[in-house]
Amino acid sequence: MEFRLSDDQRALRTGTRQLLAALFPRERLRAMVDAGGPGSAGSPGGAGSPGGAAVDGTSVRELWRELGDVGFFSLRLPEDRGGTGLGLPETVLVFEEAGRVLLPGPLVATHLAAGLVEGAAEGRALVTALDRPGPVEHLASADAVLLLDRATLRILLTNPNPNPNPNPNPDLDRDACTAVFPRALGARPVRAVDPTTPLHLVSQLPDDAGPIPAGAPDVGRLRREAALLTAALQLGSALRTVEMTVAHVKARSQFGRPVGSFQAVQHLCARMFVRAEIARCSVYAASLAVTFGDVSRAKLLADTAAVRNARDCLQLHGGFGFTWDADVHPHLKRAWVRAAQWQSAAEAEEGLAEELLNEFPAGLSTGQGEVVANVEISSE
Repeated sequence: MEFRLSDDQRALRTGTRQLLAALFPRERLRAMVDAGGPGSAGSPGGAGSPGGAAVDGTSVRELWRELGDVGFFSLRLPEDRGGTGLGLPETVLVFEEAGRVLLPGPLVATHLAAGLVEGAAEGRALVTALDRPGPVEHLASADAVLLLDRATLRILLTNPNPNPNPNPNPDLDRDACTAVFPRALGARPVRAVDPTTPLHLVSQLPDDAGPIPAGAPDVGRLRREAALLTAALQLGSALRTVEMTVAHVKARSQFGRPVGSFQAVQHLCARMFVRAEIARCSVYAASLAVTFGDVSRAKLLADTAAVRNARDCLQLHGGFGFTWDADVHPHLKRAWVRAAQWQSAAEAEEGLAEELLNEFPAGLSTGQGEVVANVEISSE
């Protein structure tokens, strides 16, 4: 089996990176971060609802339309249904690039909803998702919620019979339906550490929801794909923080020499690189198999790489890394949020341990006649 990227896949990754650099440059990210930052509406210490109200509506919806125009959400739809007809490995490459630039919004849920929710593939509908009670992103501005808590997919719609020409007056129509989901799900807004990700805490999921689409995909498969695509976003962030760190330690001088020449700094950078590359291998491999074990390992390694690389990146930026103007903290805050989505580290570790114990019910041999009854899974 050939594991190296094909020429077409490398071209897709390069083209996506160039496209996102033009579509979502650093200045646009900073504008969204600042909109939910200190002293702004919806931020910690600011006025308005928690989580960054300015990010929750117009800015993300405008970005959604632009992403829909370039086919971001319809990557895996067949060509005869308006999609590109790509596979999951190619989609992982695209989401990796989205993670590099920290694209905001429920990207994974809207991508999974393409072909299931009207307007999702074109970026006209913003879709979020839940697989259990707990935090959910962009709930107040969503057009639909995928409910993946049962064996059968359920979809909760703002308007079960949408107008063929949706949202003719965005200011009026959007204001009229922003509270539908929080009220229906018994949700309350909570302050998010990431100013670009408004969160609600859902206390319960409804017993009934909207119509189940004909030929809906398996819910277990959807959960695994959601975890894998989230891991791809984390991978992109981990790789980006390596680049940011290396560029900084090359340019920053101390005692008349670049700080990157000091051995302790080099060791930190090397560990960051190794984490990111191990995560990359695991995510790419999981995109081919999409088994529970492969996806769990990929999510665990990618979460670890994203969070720890961002922390090391912040440390090597020194005092500047702790300031609001630094580009380091958005990566760390987004990594914290994503690490709790779809599959936490504890859930992945428990699942992998159970898989190992099922495979080796008598325990694991140390090679010296001893049997290890307790299996410990480490993310490092």
